[in-house]
Amino acid sequence: MERTLSIIKPDGVRKNITGEIIRRFESAGLKIAAMKKIHMSKETAEGFYAVHKGKFFYDELTSFMSEGPVVVMVLEGENAIALNRKLMGATNFKEADPGTIRADFAESIQFNVVHGSDAPDTAEFEIGYFFKPEEIF
Repeated sequence: MERTLSIIKPDGVRKNITGEIIRRFESAGLKIAAMKKIHMSKETAEGFYAVHKGKFFYDELTSFMSEGPVVVMVLEGENAIALNRKLMGATNFKEADPGTIRADFAESIQFNVVHGSDAPDTAEFEIGYFFKPEEIF
């Protein structure tokens, strides 16, 4: 069993497609081990995306991620990281496979509705950033 972090970004929450995104995860066999709706502060977003500090998109990304509520989830299942990334589609929605979340709902590379961990070590950090062990079932 593998775990990954998934975030429905402010644009996804604003579009009222949270349920549809969760349905896609569950229909693909992923289980929700933890979930909560939060409103990140700018500082929380900066800490979460610290790996990108100094890149041209960092300030815009952290401002976007702190502009409204998000839904953070721990998804669990066999090959959860790869499966989640397949369901999300390419970061650039124009390159995302038809039927993926980003192909169906994203407006731009930045406003691409969802975030998912890209590797086991990233997943471990990201899950721990938002969830205490006792919050994960």
